[in-house]
Amino acid sequence: MSHITTHVLDVSLGRPAANVSVILEAKSADGTWADAARGTTDAGGRLRDWEAAKTMPVGIYRLIFDTRSYFAARKTPTLYPQVIIVFELKDAQEHYHIPLLLSPFGYSTYRGS
Repeated sequence: MSHITTHVLDVSLGRPAANVSVILEAKSADGTWADAARGTTDAGGRLRDWEAAKTMPVGIYRLIFDTRSYFAARKTPTLYPQVIIVFELKDAQEHYHIPLLLSPFGYSTYRGS
């Protein structure tokens, strides 16, 4: 089983994004999505106690980041109320780290280590 982790960096401020709600969902064979894990980033922008995401089987997943609430708390307008990253976990023996680099009007992601 694989381990999925994430963290969020606010590149507009040059620091981690704390208190971002994140949902991990798994896609079933019939194409529907189901919650696999939920959490909120800590002061370092990471989800450290994401127990359910430590043993994930091969499959298609998505991370849903609540960016609207994050930017609203800072009174910052944003174009993206959510960021959704869909990815495929192909090797159950590998660690999948999916970070989000965030700003109010743009974002990017990559497979980290």
